[in-house]
Amino acid sequence: MRRAALICICGAAIGLLAAGAASSASLSKATVQTRNIKGLGTVLVNSRGDTLYMFVPDKRKRVTCKGSCAAVWPPLKLKAGQKATAGGAARKSLLGSDKDPSGGRVVTYAGWPLYTYVGDGKPGQANGQGLDSTGGYWYVLSPAGKVIKKKP
Repeated sequence: MRRAALICICGAAIGLLAAGAASSASLSKATVQTRNIKGLGTVLVNSRGDTLYMFVPDKRKRVTCKGSCAAVWPPLKLKAGQKATAGGAARKSLLGSDKDPSGGRVVTYAGWPLYTYVGDGKPGQANGQGLDSTGGYWYVLSPAGKVIKKKP
């Protein structure tokens, strides 16, 4: 009986480890793709479908969201040697990257560094749209790289 319970526990632990590895792999993709969000139209999202935002103080140049700001608005980061990829209606020609003050590089689109928002509980939400938070306003971007300022 103990042996069967131990095998069951070990199997569950291996399953959790495998699920964690798969989850990290999907988070490590620096893919910018598109999704239609009610009230906003087609906007940029990451590989999991999480809405991507731009931060007005970045002024289409540099990452300025760091420290406690980046804890609320995590940047879409590149791993060493990785390049961002485009999917859906996102344009590869508008992809780039900028140095992250906390280390590494952040994916940019039409010059805007890209961030997710911890207040979006699931893919397809845009709770950060139009928020004045951590020193400036946050908006979604269209596949053409235009800032969308309307509320959903």
